[in-house]
Parts: sequence; C-alpha cells; structure tokens
Amino acid sequence: MNTHHTADYLTSLNPEQRLAVETTEGPLLVLAGAGTGKTRVLTTRFAHILLTNRAKPWQILAVTFTNKAAQEMYKRIENMIDMPMSNLWLGTFHALCTRMLRRHANYVGLTPNFTILDTDDQIRLLKQVIEPWKIDIKRWPLAGLLGEIQRWKDRGLTPQHITPAEDTNFADGHARAIYEAYQTRLLQLNACDFGDLMLHVTEILRLNPDILAQYHTLFRYILVDEYQDTNTIQYLWLRLLAQRQQEQTNICCVGDDDQSIYAWRGAEVKNILRFEKDFPNANIVRLERNYRSTSHILGAATKLVAHNNERLSKTLCSGLVDSDTSIGEKVAVIHVYDSDIEAEFICQQITLFQKQGYSLAEMAILVRAGFQTRSFEEYLVQRGLPYRIIGGTRFYERAEIRDVLAYFRVLIQPADDLAFERIVNVPKRGIGATTLQKIRTTARTINAPLMTTIQHMLDNGTLNKRIGEPLRDLLKLLSDTRDILRDKGHIIGAEHLLEASHYLDMWRQDRSAEAEGRIDNIMELLHAMEEFTDIESFLEHVALVTEKDTPDQEEYLSIMTLHRAKGLEFDIVFLPGWEDGLFPSQHALNRGETKALEEERRLAYVGITRARKQVMIFHANRRRIYTHWQNSIPSRFLKELPEKHVTYRNLNNCLNIQHIQQNDNSDQTSNQTVLIKHSSHFQLGDYVCHNRFGTGVILSIDREHIEVAFETIGTKRIVSSYIKKL
Repeated sequence: MNTHHTADYLTSLNPEQRLAVETTEGPLLVLAGAGTGKTRVLTTRFAHILLTNRAKPWQILAVTFTNKAAQEMYKRIENMIDMPMSNLWLGTFHALCTRMLRRHANYVGLTPNFTILDTDDQIRLLKQVIEPWKIDIKRWPLAGLLGEIQRWKDRGLTPQHITPAEDTNFADGHARAIYEAYQTRLLQLNACDFGDLMLHVTEILRLNPDILAQYHTLFRYILVDEYQDTNTIQYLWLRLLAQRQQEQTNICCVGDDDQSIYAWRGAEVKNILRFEKDFPNANIVRLERNYRSTSHILGAATKLVAHNNERLSKTLCSGLVDSDTSIGEKVAVIHVYDSDIEAEFICQQITLFQKQGYSLAEMAILVRAGFQTRSFEEYLVQRGLPYRIIGGTRFYERAEIRDVLAYFRVLIQPADDLAFERIVNVPKRGIGATTLQKIRTTARTINAPLMTTIQHMLDNGTLNKRIGEPLRDLLKLLSDTRDILRDKGHIIGAEHLLEASHYLDMWRQDRSAEAEGRIDNIMELLHAMEEFTDIESFLEHVALVTEKDTPDQEEYLSIMTLHRAKGLEFDIVFLPGWEDGLFPSQHALNRGETKALEEERRLAYVGITRARKQVMIFHANRRRIYTHWQNSIPSRFLKELPEKHVTYRNLNNCLNIQHIQQNDNSDQTSNQTVLIKHSSHFQLGDYVCHNRFGTGVILSIDREHIEVAFETIGTKRIVSSYIKKL
C-alpha cells in the first residue's frame, strides 16, 4: 500500500465524505445532496478499497448510469492509484449486463455472439411479427407498441409474468401475445434488444443459484451511482447480486432522493427510500455541505423540497469558504405580464450580465417543457446571441416542425417537390419508394412538378386505385385548404390542414414519451404564426431565422429542459414559466397524486440547485398555450419558497404598452399606464424601469442624472424622476 496516497486522498475530504469512504464493510447509503462531492466520494471509496488491499480491481462491481460517468470514474481512480486497472467491472447497467449475458447466453437460448438490435431494427421486426393479428398501425403505431414492450421489460416482466392487472388494451388487447411472439423471433435471430440485456441476466440469476453464487464470490464490494434513478429491473438485478444468505453485503449506494426526477422513464424513488428495509442495519451517511451554490440558493431549494413527505431528510448548507460568496444574492422571483415579455426580459438580462463580465457559457435557461424554447430562440437570434439546445434540437429543426413547415410550403408553392416528398407519406398513405420513383420519372418526362404530375397520372388512369385514392385525397385537401386560407385566414387554414391530414392524430395516437411534447411544439408553431399576416410571411421569417446559424465559437448560452439539466451547473440560471399547469405540469395536477406532485417539486429543487451564484424565477399573468392566451396562476411552488432567501420583483408596473397592444386585441385600461415617481435611493447596478424605454441597469449616477443601459435603445442619460427602481 502506498502511504503517500493514503494521506493524500483522505485528508482532502470533509468529515462526512471521509466517513462515507472509510465505512467499507456492510451496507451503506450515501445521501449526497446537490453539489456535495458525490463523484469524489464514489471514486475515492473505490481507490480506498484497492489501496487498503481489501479487494482486487476485478472484485469490485461499480455501476453508473452513463458511459461518461463511468469514464470519468475510471480516470479519477487511475490518477489516485499506482496499480494496473484491468478487467474492471465498471460501467453502465446495460454494459455490465451485456458482459454477463455473453458469458451465459445459452441459458436463455442465445449464443455468445448475439446481436443487439437498434430501434429501427426493432420496429422492422415488430412489423413482421404483428402480421397474424392484422393490427391497424395507424391506430396502434409500432413505436407505441414497442414502448409498451419496453415498459414491461423495465419492470422485469417476461410475457409469462404479465398478469391481467399489468396488461394493456394497446393493439386491441393483443400486446402481450405480440410481446411473446416478438421475443420468440428475437431468439430465432440470435438477437436481443436493449431491454433484454437486463431482463435476460436477471432471469438467469434468479433461476440459476449456482451462477448467482459465482458472482457473490467474485464481487466483494458493490458501488452504485445515482441510486435514486434505478427502475424496477435495475433494482431486481442489484438486489440479487447484493442480498446474500449468511454473510453481510458490502454494497454502497450513492444518491439523492430529492433529485429523483425520472419516473416517466421508469425510475422508482421508493428504491432509495426503502434501502434500510432491504438491507437491515445499514449505515446512512448524509453529505450536506454544498460546494457549488450560495446560502440563499441552498436555503430556497432545501425549504422548497422539504414540503415533500416521501423523502429522507437532509439540509444542505454552503461549504464555500468566503463569507460574502457563500451568502450571495437572494433568489429573484419576477412577476411579468405575459410570456412574450418574459422571454424578452430574460434576453435583456443575459446581455446585462454579459456587460458585468459573465460569459454566455456561465448562463442557462431551464424550461419545464420543450415548446417554451421557441420564444427564447427568436429573441436570441434577433440579438445575435449564440445558443445551443442541450439534449434536443433547435425548435425549427425538430422533425415534427419540419413536417408541418413542409405542409405549409406545399400549400403556398405547389411546385416545391422537396416539401411534397417529405409529407406525401406522413402520415402513412401507402406511398412507397417504388411509387415515388414512378411519379418522378413521369415528372421528368412531362417536365412538370410532382403534384401536377400526380394529377396528370390520375386523369390518365396510370395510377392504380389503391395508390391513386390517397393521392387524390391529399391533392383535394391541399386545394380545399387554400380556399380556407383565402376565406378564413391562415391560422384556421393551418389548423384545418393539420387535422384533416390526420397529422396531429398520428402524434395523438403515438404512445412514445416524446409524442405529447411534439404536439406541444406544433401548437407553439401555430402560436408563432399569429404574429404574421399570412403563411408566406411566416415562412419567410422562419427561413431568415434558421439561416442565421450560430457563429463558430465555443461560448454559447445553454437552453434545456429541467430534466436535461441534472448534473450540470452554471453561475446564473433563469427559470421561466413557474405557473400551475406548466410547472407543476397539468399532467401532474390532473393525476391528483401526491407522488406526481412531489416529483415536480424535486424537479424544481434540481433547477434551483443548478446555479452557483444567481437564480431568477419567472411567472406570468398570462401565457400562450397553443394558439390562445390563457390567464395563468402562479406556481404553488412559489408560495413554498422561504421569504428569508427570496426577493420579489413585479414588472407588471413596467409594461411596454406598445408591446402589449401588438399582442392583445383587448382594450388597455388606464391603470396599466406607468406613473413614475422620484426616488433618491438609486445605486449602481440597480434595475430600473422607464415608461418609454423599458428596463435597464444603472451604470453611473450624477446628482439627478443617471446613466442607464437600456436594452431597447442602449445607454442613455436620464433624469432620475423619470425612472423607477424595480
């Protein structure tokens, strides 16, 4: 053992971290709050076990959720020890199970060289399998059926274990039978899908005590990262490996129940909550010293999540040394008139923070729903601020948006063959590659666009009835929609096209997790159209927006959903849309379950704790939901924030009247006019509002004259009586 390393890696830990590292024997749960050094503890514990000769590298099973986390852990351990790191059982759940399954493939009817199918292969295979049942795939999309099968696998259910209570009416009630046929076909192909990797191994361990005993002997220590994110099959696999009959289990699970936010993909927060029941006499170490965020940020987040009943209590405190840095700015809760002003104001703040020395890379906008990004993208493009959508695609580049835009392009320009080819078989109309090639060949012969060519072929009877009828219906739909555009306007025409084409129905019937978000995005697109007089001008706007590509540089503002933000950190975090129905989501409110609402609250906790220095939370009086303005109710979470750590600003008193009149047909009442009063309490850096110029920040003060950096007009010298402190 290298004593130099021993002194080095332990003395740099705080007392709680060191306790978690040195408590090597028996079951241990490390409750690691946000920013408390979870990864450091996990990797140091791994190294400690090796450096104290408690196990060889291959006798430790270390499980992570991502390849990135596994690679980071490997590198950190390698830097801490002076011994070879070969044959490690360190990786993701699925990577480790793949390794096990290749060892024992014959127990489930596979050979060790089995193939792992990707999603496209799975869909193609499923299409073959369902033929005997004559399933209507328009009503029951294959992606939805595959989703049902994967959910069963995530719950550890083989076809034989699905009870009537766990069955579904999907695919006319044939889903379980199709699942069984699908599994049989996979074995015939010597293949498995992603869900099989864990399901097969868990079944092998469950049914073969001798194999399970081999792994009990092999693994002297088990380390698990992000335990709060485990689903049922992951839990069952770990429990089989960890629960022994006579000797104690050296399992250490690191996680934070307050950051369990993935129930929608099968994660079970109860797995971490019942750790002590699963492993009697388990030790629990709480890591509560946060080295990321200020005291105000931690105080607000901790008090908020404490409203959850189903949690293991812990209270975060700042581990930052400098007293001024550790206290920091209070969390700002900002009340705005509507969602458009919210987006514009946030973009103004980003520019102001840049002027204060913050880089774009140190800021992030975290949204609850993907459709929220559109308005921010528009304002950021206008201001020339580079941004990136983390874990997603820019709004106008998303598949469903490109589909809808293609429909609109065909409406306006019937000769747009590229757009027509994109939508001709979306949703499915039975128009395959062979038919399209036949139409293209004819089009070249008569020198005409595809739509004109199709009409020509229909008139001449050169398309058979099975193919010709759906094409005739499509051409009529487009023609009818053009009439509606002329008579009733572009919004009604666009809605008619998307409904009558069954494009929206295609996503409504899709059972995948992304389908609901895609519909939200389409509705947000229709909302964006309302700012334009016709489809032509809207399409021109979209072309110009998408043409302004982000400059080739490393510094970007990050925009992402709250789910995507987990594990990341920024100096400044903007949290828009804190209203009931958006956050917490309407889905959670509709379910009326404490469980769903508590997960939303944990998501709020995650959002706030992403910030190192400053958090700005926004809620609006009204918000565009689909194509209409809806009055909004402030999120119930706002009432749960402690006043001690929060400051409130009301920008309703600083309305940009011209902006509102452009976005609202209703009459403006007199009480919306801003009355500016003199204040002698201005300071450098104060946020102020001007009746005409909007919001800005004070740069200098000279008696009654104040220099303000306004976002609408730039820097201007103003008499103090004309501005109001926010």
